[in-house]
Amino acid sequence: MRVRIRLFAGWRDRLGEEEVLLEGLPPDATVESARARLEERCPALRGLPAAVAVNLVQVPPDRPLREGDEVAFLPPVSGG
Repeated sequence: MRVRIRLFAGWRDRLGEEEVLLEGLPPDATVESARARLEERCPALRGLPAAVAVNLVQVPPDRPLREGDEVAFLPPVSGG
């Protein structure tokens, strides 16, 4: 299975890319397993907080993925 990963702010800065194509995910892949694969590729991402959206909808980490999904890791936003 293949999914597109979108990265923002600190995530993008640490990986050095705005978008990554993850290929070879198993058919039962979840958001959490995609994140683990991304962290294998770039250990500097480990432990970074983020909300996750799949196809523009915020989802929990156990959400199953489907071929062609777009997964976005969204760092926390602060401000006043």
